[in-house]
Amino acid sequence: MTIPNCPVIAIDGPTASGKGTVAALVAARLGYHYLDSGAIYRVLAVAVEQSGLNPDSQVDLQQIIPMAANLPVHFHGERVLLNGADVSEVIRTEEAGVMASRLAVLPEVRAGLLQRQRDFRQSPGLVADGRDMGSVVFPDSFLKVFLTASAQVRAERRVKQIEGRGQQADFQAIYSDLMARDKRDSERAVAPLKPCEDALVLDCSNMTIDQVVVTILKWAQERI
Repeated sequence: MTIPNCPVIAIDGPTASGKGTVAALVAARLGYHYLDSGAIYRVLAVAVEQSGLNPDSQVDLQQIIPMAANLPVHFHGERVLLNGADVSEVIRTEEAGVMASRLAVLPEVRAGLLQRQRDFRQSPGLVADGRDMGSVVFPDSFLKVFLTASAQVRAERRVKQIEGRGQQADFQAIYSDLMARDKRDSERAVAPLKPCEDALVLDCSNMTIDQVVVTILKWAQERI
């Protein structure tokens, strides 16, 4: 297999599978750049909500499409900026996640954000996580991983994450929301959530984060 000059490791998977944490750690270990594609959709969600636009309205959608293509998002370490304003915390709210999921099913929005995501590909390499990193955004990724876990485990992890921020979390509500998001993501017309034919599927339900990272680094080394 020929590795591209600027290699990409794509880590896709459902909501709360841990792919963001894992991708960031893999990138750090390899000295690669990191792209949290979900954050970009969440930033757009915040921008849409701030503008008072409704993605279910065809009139509003015509304003959202160019907004996606020209989204002024920048990453500075763990900080995420929208038009220079720090939105690192607000994009992690459940409200932003729900809006991001609604926007992600719209083909026009996905097309608008495609190049914004590809712009993050820089030397010496990139680790990108999301829903369609390996299938659509970076189809030439030299390693494609589909990271998954049971809905029960993912809901438990999300609860811990929310409570870790000092907020209250309703397990049943979160579980139901995850199931609804999984359904939307897997049934959407464009880039439905599913493993690529050439992806390696990793069920991390009973694995620690370190075990997952070590496994992916091993797979990457085998391809270099």
